[in-house]
Amino acid sequence: MEFNIKSDVPERARAGCIVVGVFEPRQLSAAGLALDRASRGHLSAILRRGDMQGKSGTTLMLHHVPRVAAERVLLVGLGRAHDFGAGRFRDAVRNAVRALGQTGIADAVLCLSAEVKEHDAGWRIRQAAIAASEATYRFDRMKSKRESVRRLRKLTLLVADRAGLPAAASALKQGAAIASGMDLAKDLGNLPANVCTPAYLAEAARALAKQHKLEVQVLERKDMEKLGMGALLSVARGSVEPPKLIVLQYHGAGRGRKPVALVGKGVTFDTGGISLKPAPEMDEMKFDMCGAASVLGTMKAVAELKLPLNVVGIIPTTENMPSGTATKPGDIVTTMSGQTVEILNTDAEGRLILCDALTYAGRFEPQAVVDIATLTGACVIALGHVVSGLFANDDALAGELLEAGQNTHDRAWRLPLWDDYQEQLKSNFADFANIGGRPAGSITAACFLARFTKKFKWAHLDIAGTAWKSGKEKGSTGRPVPLLTQFLIDRAAKILNRKGHEGRQGNSK
Repeated sequence: MEFNIKSDVPERARAGCIVVGVFEPRQLSAAGLALDRASRGHLSAILRRGDMQGKSGTTLMLHHVPRVAAERVLLVGLGRAHDFGAGRFRDAVRNAVRALGQTGIADAVLCLSAEVKEHDAGWRIRQAAIAASEATYRFDRMKSKRESVRRLRKLTLLVADRAGLPAAASALKQGAAIASGMDLAKDLGNLPANVCTPAYLAEAARALAKQHKLEVQVLERKDMEKLGMGALLSVARGSVEPPKLIVLQYHGAGRGRKPVALVGKGVTFDTGGISLKPAPEMDEMKFDMCGAASVLGTMKAVAELKLPLNVVGIIPTTENMPSGTATKPGDIVTTMSGQTVEILNTDAEGRLILCDALTYAGRFEPQAVVDIATLTGACVIALGHVVSGLFANDDALAGELLEAGQNTHDRAWRLPLWDDYQEQLKSNFADFANIGGRPAGSITAACFLARFTKKFKWAHLDIAGTAWKSGKEKGSTGRPVPLLTQFLIDRAAKILNRKGHEGRQGNSK
């Protein structure tokens, strides 16, 4: 979808449709009132007749409203004004775009961006772009006959103050880039495992690198053997698909600057290995590479925004399959760090591929490392499908990620990483085990990873509950691309502010 910013009064905006909000009960938004005045009470008369109450989730299409330039006016219910916050705003945008999609309207003007008082105009514009893209996303490339749909092609966001156009355009660019990254992450996540193999992910990374002039390297099995990545290779042993370690580098701040490293779990299908999963919903284990997909999506967004910082994306990718060569419960492997692990459960494989990738990340001397993984069902039990689990060995880094999540409504919740939980990982035969029993399963998984991150600032996002949806709406969500991209946007802004401050100091001397 094409996005645009325009400064105009609502009644003069020309398009196939203009969208305005209605609060409950029957209260027009500021843009709606402007249209009502221009039409000499046409909208308020319709509301008085009871055709639209303003309940959240409702819409009403009006045709040929007098003295309004747009061909149609779409009224969107916003619910009660005192309840209208970030979530309701995003829902309103999605509802509007879905309603527009049912009509075949090609272009529309959105006038909902002045309604969320607790956020600034830039936030509203970014979120409108993301929510609109979510509403129009379709994954039909695997169908023999694709549904013929006339989709909304152009969405213009109206800004009242012409002086605010540059800031609005910058916010729109960020929102569009995040939406683009989410689309890539969704596409990769939704592909079946017989298509999206480790080799396919490697080719997707190469294509992304070519498109955006990134540096890419793909390590093969023999390379991992030389590096001593015994944990990652132990997971790959049962599959005929060769594992890959994908390394993408974005240089936006010069090669001398330390990068932020993103490490994404890329298990393209997880049977559980010898510790075989139950059959129900095993098809959803194609989503076990959503951490990897989110890294690729974030790298795409960062490159499109040309952020002034360095970012390295590291993706360990493999299948986890049962076979005569598969790793067995009780096997002991030596990780790249030299630490030994007793594998008590082969279905706790994500931490095994991540631990070697985290050790590998250390060679970049990163300023911070964030790993992203659909790691534990225990996190779903603890937090459901609303927020991602966050663990960190650095309070400031954790704060940055929490703030970015709150800003984008792609939220996370911090859980403890205390040494007390490390006791559960004790092993009689190796340095430690790969599981710590049922209690606090998401925490002990994070504690396992923490043993490989002592040399740098590190955070872990467990996205097992947020990376995809089940049931009728089954599919990848594209999370946490918004959180990660906003985190990097905020870091880049701090760099620019620091440079500006240093420049002012230099000029004053």
